[in-house]
Amino acid sequence: MQSQATSRILMIRPVRFGFNAETAESNAFQDIKLAAQTKDVAQEDARREFDEMARQLQAVGVDVMVYDDTTEPYTPDSIFPNNWVSLHASGTVVLYPMQAENRRLERRPDIINDLAERFHVAKVVDLTHFEQEGKFLEGTGSMVLDRMNKVAFACLSPRTHPDVLAEFSRQTGYRIVSFRAADAGGKAVYHTNVLMCIADTFAVVCLSAITDPDERLMVRQELEWLNKRIIDISLEQMASFAGNMLMVLTQKGQKLLVMSTRAHASLTAKQIDLLDDYATLVHFDLPIIEGNGGGSARCMMAEVHLPLR
Repeated sequence: MQSQATSRILMIRPVRFGFNAETAESNAFQDIKLAAQTKDVAQEDARREFDEMARQLQAVGVDVMVYDDTTEPYTPDSIFPNNWVSLHASGTVVLYPMQAENRRLERRPDIINDLAERFHVAKVVDLTHFEQEGKFLEGTGSMVLDRMNKVAFACLSPRTHPDVLAEFSRQTGYRIVSFRAADAGGKAVYHTNVLMCIADTFAVVCLSAITDPDERLMVRQELEWLNKRIIDISLEQMASFAGNMLMVLTQKGQKLLVMSTRAHASLTAKQIDLLDDYATLVHFDLPIIEGNGGGSARCMMAEVHLPLR
């Protein structure tokens, strides 16, 4: 059985980070007021937040592969690479169709070529042609993968289209569990990974965001069938990025649950105690990245499951 987590993480250091107006319509987590207040310092502060997170992960034994973004073309969201690529233990690389035109420019063939020098790349599945049809699937933002059991949980939204999910399933063998979800204001949740984190033996999920009772029950039953202990979070905790976590490994095999400080602060003592039974909780202060980008710690990490050469 494939491992759920990996000790190898790809991260993109930003060079022109900032509020992306092209993504704001569907991403309620972006804070336009904060963006206006921090416009002149967003890149500098985001770079500092990024570097500290990468440094601390490396210090505890995670293999963090950092690539610098390029100044051209303009890609304000390049800090979130998990949306354009996923890297699988089968040697498969999947490239994804992105809703915002300036996010499509984040795709980096040079990075794929560089990874292919160190890792075995057997196949590249390119789904980007769906952009021409206005159909999108933004990687492990749109899907939360149970890699052990090859199940993809997906919250349907303007950025997550069922036709692309079906093609992902056909190409990779993943079974799709799709549903709809909304935040406290009734707005569709733009990415599944802000409401759900799946680890090896547990799952953090905001079940109350799943608007249809039958779909909510279905998701709960699927997780239980997959033998995941469910840690349910509230809509308020989801709004603080408490669903945007990722379990990673150190090179010695220690399990870490990575999140932002804001997410950690939103958890109850009982939730922290439960999660601490499964992994060591590590958190990073990411206010500028979260407020301007509308994504958090999990979005900054693309897992490298590719086999070594």
